[in-house]
Amino acid sequence: MPQPVRAVNSPASDISSYIALGGNVTSLFGPPETTLRVALARLACDSVQVARISRFFRTPAFPEGSGPDFVNAVAELRTSLPPPALLAHLHAVEAAMGRDRSTRWAARTIDLDLIAYGADIHPDRATFEAWRLLPLAEQQARAPDGLVLPHPRLQDRAFVLGPFCDVAPGWVHPVLGETAEALFAALPEADRAALTPLPAPEIPADDA
Repeated sequence: MPQPVRAVNSPASDISSYIALGGNVTSLFGPPETTLRVALARLACDSVQVARISRFFRTPAFPEGSGPDFVNAVAELRTSLPPPALLAHLHAVEAAMGRDRSTRWAARTIDLDLIAYGADIHPDRATFEAWRLLPLAEQQARAPDGLVLPHPRLQDRAFVLGPFCDVAPGWVHPVLGETAEALFAALPEADRAALTPLPAPEIPADDA
């Protein structure tokens, strides 16, 4: 497997967290590949370092038939921010790039999801389990009132786990006890085969 890109662009800090990036429609910045590169550049600040970036993958929209193919990636961040503040930073970057969050699971220009924060379970295991076991129809209609970590659908999504394996294959799910690599291998072959790797990204300077 090709090595992910390393990007050192702000002071290192203590906590490794992981975000999933995605988009499937053209933004003010260009097509999804370009939009993701701009988002990665904008994530860096005094309290956030973009440490590793996966390959970009082209993946079918989820749910099936809901829109154009996505471009997805995962990045490892090193941060001194606590999880709620890091999530607020992600949302601020999305908003500055024109993201409309009014419709759940709709086509989007940019999506930045906090999927894991070290080995943290947030806010607690019971809340995580309640959202992990939520039926698919309810997932489409409901969203948590607050941050839930790890992302409760992480283990089900090839478009997250495939790129995650580029940056942290040995990360261990703090509830399920399996590595990212093992979780990806356990998915149906058709889901894993639907990921098409794209050329490795180059992160531009943020001149905007």
